[in-house]
Amino acid sequence: GENLRTLETHTRALALSLNVVGLMNVQYAIQEGTVYVLEVNPRASRTVPFVSKATGRPLAKIAARVMTGRKLRDMGLAEQFVPRHISVKEAVLPFSKFPGSDGILGPEMKSTGEVMGLDKDFPRAFVKSQLGAGIRLPKEGTVFISVKDHDKPFTVKLARRLKGLGFRLMATDGTQEYLVARGLDVKRVNKVLEGRPHCEDALVNGEVQLVINTTEGAQAIIDSFSIRRSAVMHNLPYYTTIAAAYAAVDGIEAMKSGSLEVTPLQAYFQSL
Repeated sequence: GENLRTLETHTRALALSLNVVGLMNVQYAIQEGTVYVLEVNPRASRTVPFVSKATGRPLAKIAARVMTGRKLRDMGLAEQFVPRHISVKEAVLPFSKFPGSDGILGPEMKSTGEVMGLDKDFPRAFVKSQLGAGIRLPKEGTVFISVKDHDKPFTVKLARRLKGLGFRLMATDGTQEYLVARGLDVKRVNKVLEGRPHCEDALVNGEVQLVINTTEGAQAIIDSFSIRRSAVMHNLPYYTTIAAAYAAVDGIEAMKSGSLEVTPLQAYFQSL
């Protein structure tokens, strides 16, 4: 909506002021309705093939023609194009290849590639993106939850949805007490520092099928490192932000309501 229009306005202003002819890479961040420009480069990026597939338009070819003097209007290209399908890009993160690396994300570029999921709606496109990255979301089992204080209020609705889908819940003390106080049946499990049997044992022993772990502060990140590392080494899907956890639950709901369909990429653009 309004954020999209802001992005369009900013991008146009940047391109015109920088006098870019061809491709331009802009990275934005949006926080609480405020749009921030992280960087802008007069070059192609690896997003170009993704957007080309998502829109059915050969952007590199179009840009090359523009650089030789052709006009966009002469190529019959509308200024605005909104596909009727959803495209989700997921990073492929090589944490399992590097012993000792932490699966929590920060500002560094850690991905070694990326995959794409396309479907008629976001939940199914998200599931496909996860499958492409080697992440298989569960349809049943136990979800381990351990979140920072700021995220606890947002976890209640998430936990209720998971319960509604038939999942069992397991959490460390603070998260468990918070959810139980709000009427949810959640099994308590020790933190690693509290002694065995603890949450990492539960992951290693196959008692957990999905991990939701958000944390902040240097010591808390260090203390929860083994949880994320065990999830990586045992190929368990794990999410370190509430937004990603909600997307995962959306995807699980979509999987339980019907099967995923494979559709040729060209089929998304036949009616355009």
